[in-house]
Amino acid sequence: MFQVRRSAPVHDVVVIGSGAGGGTVVQVLTQLGVKVTLLEAGPMLNPAKDFKEHMWPYQVPHRGAGADAEQYFGRKNWGFWNAPNCAWEINGEPYTVAPGSNFQWHRSRILGGRTNHYGRITLRFSDYDFKPYSFDGLGTDWPVTYDEIAPYYDRAERFIGVCGTAEGIRSAPDGQFLPVPEARIHERMLQKAAGGLGIKVIPSRMSILTKPLNGRPACHYCGQCGRGCTTASNYSSSQVQILPALKSGKLNIIPNAMAREILTDATGKASGVDYIDTQTRQMHRIRARVVVVACGACESARLLLNSKSSRHPNGLANGSGVVGRYLTDTVGYGLSGYVPALEGMPKYNTDGYSGGHLYIPWWELDKKNKDFPRGYHVEIGGGYGMPLVGSFHGISRRVEGFGADLKNNILKEYGCIVGLSGRGEMIPNEHSFCELDPTVTDRFGIPVLRFHFRWSENEIKQAKHMHKTFVDIIEAMGGRVMGLRNPEREDGGISIPGSIIHELGTVRMGDDPNKSALNKWEQAHEVKNLFVCDAAPFVSNPDKNPTLSINAFAWRASDYMADLMKKGDL
Repeated sequence: MFQVRRSAPVHDVVVIGSGAGGGTVVQVLTQLGVKVTLLEAGPMLNPAKDFKEHMWPYQVPHRGAGADAEQYFGRKNWGFWNAPNCAWEINGEPYTVAPGSNFQWHRSRILGGRTNHYGRITLRFSDYDFKPYSFDGLGTDWPVTYDEIAPYYDRAERFIGVCGTAEGIRSAPDGQFLPVPEARIHERMLQKAAGGLGIKVIPSRMSILTKPLNGRPACHYCGQCGRGCTTASNYSSSQVQILPALKSGKLNIIPNAMAREILTDATGKASGVDYIDTQTRQMHRIRARVVVVACGACESARLLLNSKSSRHPNGLANGSGVVGRYLTDTVGYGLSGYVPALEGMPKYNTDGYSGGHLYIPWWELDKKNKDFPRGYHVEIGGGYGMPLVGSFHGISRRVEGFGADLKNNILKEYGCIVGLSGRGEMIPNEHSFCELDPTVTDRFGIPVLRFHFRWSENEIKQAKHMHKTFVDIIEAMGGRVMGLRNPEREDGGISIPGSIIHELGTVRMGDDPNKSALNKWEQAHEVKNLFVCDAAPFVSNPDKNPTLSINAFAWRASDYMADLMKKGDL
């Protein structure tokens, strides 16, 4: 049995979750003088100890190959650090997938969550992204316009630092940009080839510093952003927002605190949180004036669904029944090509920052008679990255031989491969959602999520368009397609649902309380002192990575929250 310990004080604001949303709420509220208590399900973070971006292959067994690549450099733990609480499968914390569905859920139990090691592509949603139904008759319009959120995009970009260039492209709104780094040779070749096909390639928008900002040094281009950044030159909520907020004296962090349930009082308002200390397995209760849920779209839905009472029998803030519904992920499709023109080039350091220095925003927004709605952007890979799949390690696994011939064959192919990754919009559908599993619980006795997921013809046709586009670009570079994926597969060859890690939309916002859980301020219709500040409130999943929009909406909600608290309305 868990022991319940009740704390007497009433905390001003309790924030559950420390990713982009929770970190932004902490930053904004503490700067406004509000005292905040942060609950994080994972441990504290020590960048100097936990980040391994400067570890070389020769420092680990087998130079990081095989199982050691998984541990130190590979996808299993995202090369972040060898942590069992940062993975697709967390020991003792399962999730289930309904028959006939497929879904992967990556969770990162650590201060800062997935912002410690995500790709840091930082894009604004466009004006039409907030009004999808008005744009083409599919989906639902947001209760917010681009003009309403644009000032908060400005604030977020200025604070976290985003490099980019003003291009005047509707599908890729301009922002407050730092200078961009130079493009690499393979990127310039691709830019020229795509340009000949009428496809514009522009500098990537990344939350990585190219000059010092707010005491953070510029990126030193080690290219290992996925393993954390000890200099905080790239954005993570842990280093850029939460750890600095500790110095204000307004923030209290409770690590290893797994939220079990949000409590309500006799009036139906949120009154506190029951959480489990993951190290001692004791239950604790913390009382709160305001509760902010920012666990990530699926985890936030899980917490609300588990927070049942006589006033909220279907879960907290779920009178509309939409909590857990309209789950979406980004449509992902990738293709690589071998470009002979890159053979024999002098090898040079192409590390830069992680990911491409150039990308392709959606270029067919105004094209009529497409066989799928909306669109996608394209991310570019290549160069001489050392531990990355598809470069040196990938070639070493594929090429055969011995001695000098083996080395020469590896060096011949090294740096000649380019990769194209499409990231497209999924239209929300009623078949994709998460719910509580009726029989399975985690090691703390908390019911886990069960996922249902289905791509529609819209997404499948979009993936086929990606395939044709990527083949055209690779061939325009004089290259040949490698590792051909099958676009004729039933699902179009789309990445496994959830694997792009852009899940959102499970606690949607809206003007109508019968069709939405939250209002335009990310405030629950039914529980006025409850806010959800992550990607769960998002009504649609545009072809842009969601992190910057999480920052902007959380900043806006925090300003609104602080104003209500000042007026005594919370």
